[in-house]
Amino acid sequence: MNILVTGANGQLGREIRIIAKTSDHRFIFTDVCQAEGLETTMLDITSRADVSAMVEDNAVDVIVNCAAYTNVEAAESNQSLAELLNADAPGILADVMKKVNGLLVHISTDYVFGREPYNIPCREDQKGTPTGVYGLTKLHGEQKIMASGCQYFIVRTAWLYSEFGKNFCKTMMQLTATKPELKVVFDQCGTPTYAFDLAQAIEALLAAYSVSPERPYSKCGVYHYSNEGVCSWYDFTKMIAQYCGNTACNVQPCHSSEFPSAVVRPAYSVLDKTKIKDTFGLSVPYWTDSLKCCIDNLLK
Repeated sequence: MNILVTGANGQLGREIRIIAKTSDHRFIFTDVCQAEGLETTMLDITSRADVSAMVEDNAVDVIVNCAAYTNVEAAESNQSLAELLNADAPGILADVMKKVNGLLVHISTDYVFGREPYNIPCREDQKGTPTGVYGLTKLHGEQKIMASGCQYFIVRTAWLYSEFGKNFCKTMMQLTATKPELKVVFDQCGTPTYAFDLAQAIEALLAAYSVSPERPYSKCGVYHYSNEGVCSWYDFTKMIAQYCGNTACNVQPCHSSEFPSAVVRPAYSVLDKTKIKDTFGLSVPYWTDSLKCCIDNLLK
């Protein structure tokens, strides 16, 4: 298959680049900016003409959309831009893939949930109740994809981190190494996701799709993927500090109210992964095991 990856210089895109090195499929990696040492084709996914030309010229069978406006705080004052990148652009990708009978793999977020007081993991068929602009625009993107009639996998994930770019894990590694004391919220719970694990899950979905003779593919739909387990941001930080050996930093739990924010974040956004495990036979790593792998790579 010919697989086009958008947002290929971000965390997930970089992990997919690693997986692509041993793949039998042809990958085209696109973004809106170059990154040193990475072969990148420029593509503006908000341009229907540009996306159509790219798909036609490269006989694209699958688009994996890793591009998004992910600055949760800034989205509150930039709703039009967040809507363009998180909703309108995925709608364009879906329409183009519909025309060529291809597949769109779209990465969404646990932030489509949160307004309701959940206390059990969120299922795929649960109503979206976002608490802010970021989650709302991501939900709109999902809705546009579903309305397009294309074949799609919408994969919701959460708390993504990796060896690449800026993320919570790398930030806390630096802070726990340099600060004598640190306060981290304990009243927001979810599950960290190692981007490499998510890339492997996407690879499994694509493998199943590629060998299936049926079109449209019956297993298309919405899926959840994060690592296994549950923790707060405080727990996440404590484990990061432990694995890094940054034990001199006194990490203390605190309430979200101690850090005033323009956006209300979900208090509980754990994702139920039963569907993706049962459908594709995936074994999902526990979050601390994957965290250890990532930190070991960063420390090498």
